[in-house]
Amino acid sequence: MNGLAVLIPIALGLGMFGLVAFFWALKRGQFEDLDGAAARILIDEDEDSAA
Repeated sequence: MNGLAVLIPIALGLGMFGLVAFFWALKRGQFEDLDGAAARILIDEDEDSAA
């Protein structure tokens, strides 16, 4: 039972840390351009080195 008294606050603290990190990333605009990253992989950047 003493283990639960330690593990539950640790789990709640880690969950709160993850939630704060998510909202921090949301505020900084990390999730603004999701389609741009998907289209960027299709752009061929090797045109200069092929010539």
